[in-house]
Amino acid sequence: MDFFNNHKQLFTAAFLLFAVLTLFVCILPAINNERNNAPLPNAIPLSDEAILGKAVFIANGCVACHTQQVRNVDMDKVWGDRPSIAADYADIHRTDTWRNTATLMGTERTGPDLTNIGQRQPSIDWHLVHLYNPRIVVKQSIMPAYPFLFEVKNKLEEGDVLVNVPDEFRNGRTGKVIASAEALQLVAYLKALKQTKLPDGTPEPDFLYKKPGDLSAGSAKKGEPKELDGARLYTNNCQSCHQANGEGLKGAFPALKGSKIVLDDNAELMVNIIMNGYSAREKEGFGAMPAVGTNSKLKPEEIAAIMNHEKTSWGNAAKKVTPEQVKKLMDVVKVKTSK
Repeated sequence: MDFFNNHKQLFTAAFLLFAVLTLFVCILPAINNERNNAPLPNAIPLSDEAILGKAVFIANGCVACHTQQVRNVDMDKVWGDRPSIAADYADIHRTDTWRNTATLMGTERTGPDLTNIGQRQPSIDWHLVHLYNPRIVVKQSIMPAYPFLFEVKNKLEEGDVLVNVPDEFRNGRTGKVIASAEALQLVAYLKALKQTKLPDGTPEPDFLYKKPGDLSAGSAKKGEPKELDGARLYTNNCQSCHQANGEGLKGAFPALKGSKIVLDDNAELMVNIIMNGYSAREKEGFGAMPAVGTNSKLKPEEIAAIMNHEKTSWGNAAKKVTPEQVKKLMDVVKVKTSK
């Protein structure tokens, strides 16, 4: 009982116990993890501009709504090709001596996960319009607008990046909307967020709770393959730019409703654009379209489902394509592109 009545001995013992527990529970495991962890061989460090953009991301509290971790569950495979692993975060260090804010993994997913946003949405035009006012490209978005990251000028100057903002979202402001340095840095950071591929020959971990046939549009007859849900695939891969009504955004993203390319019975050009992207900035004033099919690793049957949705929606009445036709056209455009 003398031990409990002697406060010096009691406090000393408590301190030593706490120190030992800290050493074995926290410090030694952390050192071991650091020694046994390294970035993936193909990982690309952030550029100087992207590092500045990360600071803008932090300053605006984006981590409060956006995670950067693809969980090992089936519902997360829309955010990345595989679940996140420790090596994905191995090359992330303290911001500086006083600030840690390193991984920005987040704990709440009010908005979509950003782990692979640079791969899912590589268009600078889309990101800038989305930052100015998210409702321009996603009408149901609850994300706040960031118009203070942009300037309005009467005349373009050398080096200015013009942002095509529809009149109804200008709130009476006239002139040309120009992206500030902070906006461009933030977009550079977002575009740099890409899930690194595992080394060749390394098996990719499967998502848990895998449910086959999630994209099926209903039951098929016995012995027939299920038809994929083109509307859902369109929503996941195309809607953010071309909009749910297929009308796109004037001056930013072209319409698919009534599009000659979509309505053409010869689907080679349409497949080529989906697989290799397309830049119409100089000729038509639209932003560059990324290679959605290649970037998202879409299968021929998935591309066929998307194309058929576009060919038969919003008043379009074009001839449908089959997965077999798409597969042949994918091979054709691949050969032509490689020449």
